Amino acid sequence: MTHVENELNSQPECWIRAAEQADRHRSALPEPGERVAVVGCGTSYFMAQAVAALREGAGQGETDAFAASEFPHGRSYDRVLALTRSGTTTEVLDLLGGLAGRTRTTAVTADPDTPVRTAADDLVVLHFADERSVVQTRFATTALTLLRAHLGLHSDAVVADARTALAAPLPEGLVDCTQFTFLGRGWSVGLAQEAGLKMREASRSWTEAYPAMEYRHGPISVTTAGTATWMLGTPPDGLAEQVRATGALWIEGALDPLAELVRIQRLAVAVAAARGLDPDQPRHLTRSVILAP
Repeated sequence: MTHVENELNSQPECWIRAAEQADRHRSALPEPGERVAVVGCGTSYFMAQAVAALREGAGQGETDAFAASEFPHGRSYDRVLALTRSGTTTEVLDLLGGLAGRTRTTAVTADPDTPVRTAADDLVVLHFADERSVVQTRFATTALTLLRAHLGLHSDAVVADARTALAAPLPEGLVDCTQFTFLGRGWSVGLAQEAGLKMREASRSWTEAYPAMEYRHGPISVTTAGTATWMLGTPPDGLAEQVRATGALWIEGALDPLAELVRIQRLAVAVAAARGLDPDQPRHLTRSVILAP
C-alpha cells in the first residue's frame, strides 16, 4: 500500500483527534468578530478558501482567503491564519516575516521543528496528521476539521461519512473516465478545487473545478461521454439533468463534502493504479516548495 493510501485511510481517526483538541487551541485561533485572512499554498490555499467561507457564513467575522504569494499588503486584518503542512514553504514564511510586529499571526502545521515555529505569533501543531507523501490528504482535511470544530460546525456525522467514503465502492465506470470536473457551492468550492488538484497530482488527470452555478456559463461545452462531473454538496436545480444530457457521468455527492473529498482521494489513487502510475511519486513535485534566495 502506498503512503498516500495509508494516510488517506487514517482520516476518520485524525478528524476525531483534531475535533477533541479544538478547545485547547482556542486562544490561538481566530476569535469571533476578528477580521481574518487565511493563507496557504497549493492544497492549503484551497483549504483556506473553505475555511474563509465557513467562518464568514457562520457569522464569525469578515474572512478572506489568499494564496500566500498574493496577499494584499494594503489591507488591514486583525489576524492572518496560515496553513502549512511542512512549515517550510517559502511564500508562507516570507509573508509571516513581513507581518511580524504589525499583524497577529497563527500557523497551523504538522511539524513544529521547522522555521514556522518562530515565524508566527501562535502555533497549532497537528503532528498526528503529518505525512510522508508528497500528495497531501490527511493533514489538509484534519486542519479543516480543527477549524470546523472551532466554529462549532463539526459533528460525529462527518466522521461517520468519512468511514462510509472509505468503505463504499467507487461508482462503476468512474476510473475509466478521461476528464473529471468537480463542482462546489459556498465552502465546498475550495474542496472542489482541491479535488481537481488531487487528481492532477496523483494520476495526471485532466481536471477542472468550478462553483456549481458557473458550470453552465461555458465549461459545460466541453462535457461529453468520458467526462465525470462530481458535485460536492447540494446541486443547483436542473444541473444534473443538463450534465447527463451531454453524455457525461454525473456523480452527486450524498455525504458531507469533506467526506466526498475522501472519496475523490481514493479515486485519484485508483486512476493512478489503472494507468500504472505511483501516486507517491508525482511528476515534477516535491513535498514542500522551498525557493532559493
